[in-house]
Amino acid sequence: MKLTAKASLQIQKPINDVFEAIVDSEKITRYFISESSGRMESGKEIMWEFGDFPGKFPVQVIEVQLNKFISFIWDKETVVSITLTEQSDKSTVIKVSEGEKELNETNLEWCIGNTFGWANFLDCMKAFLEYGINLRKGAFEYMRK
Repeated sequence: MKLTAKASLQIQKPINDVFEAIVDSEKITRYFISESSGRMESGKEIMWEFGDFPGKFPVQVIEVQLNKFISFIWDKETVVSITLTEQSDKSTVIKVSEGEKELNETNLEWCIGNTFGWANFLDCMKAFLEYGINLRKGAFEYMRK
């Protein structure tokens, strides 16, 4: 059995707004990460910082298809795939998957943690795009103590 972290959500915004909220370094820092070294583009490596977790994280962008698909590696063992689908009401369904890893105790913990992380990413994006709220601000302060 293989493990894959997955999360999905519908956001009441046009597909281009959702796409840009992911690939644009200025926009993603307003709801999810604290710093990004640049725009996500196919074949480019960028650095992300979270602010609430120490360190810089290299992100190797594999592929970006305008308003459709983004894939990247930030964990040398797994690929993250983000698929966007426009709905008839002009909202957007976004699906994230990361994996695969063999089933064992360590990887099961990884799967649970990363599924939570991607759900948090989607919740933060929805709150920001639909209501202008940054849900991540102060959310993980308790973990630094």
